[in-house]
Amino acid sequence: MEIINGKSPEILSFTQTLEELLEAIRKLSDKCSPALNGEKYLSGKDISRILGLSIGTLQVWRDQGIIPYIQITGKILYKESDVIKLLEENYYKAGL
Repeated sequence: MEIINGKSPEILSFTQTLEELLEAIRKLSDKCSPALNGEKYLSGKDISRILGLSIGTLQVWRDQGIIPYIQITGKILYKESDVIKLLEENYYKAGL
């Protein structure tokens, strides 16, 4: 009967796999923002990265009333649904 301990190849492999999974979960959780009442809120950095816009463009859009936002003590957030709505309202199909 073989004794399996903490230095056994099977245990070492299992431990390494668990560490890799934990790291992957940490990375995913850093990128995800939790939903609040079913709504996901995004920061300006999120919107900038996703849409390829500058922070300055977002500022102009806010000033011109193009995109709705929430501001709490200097922190600005955007509802994901508002961003999707803005994109859909400005979608133009290719000529038929």
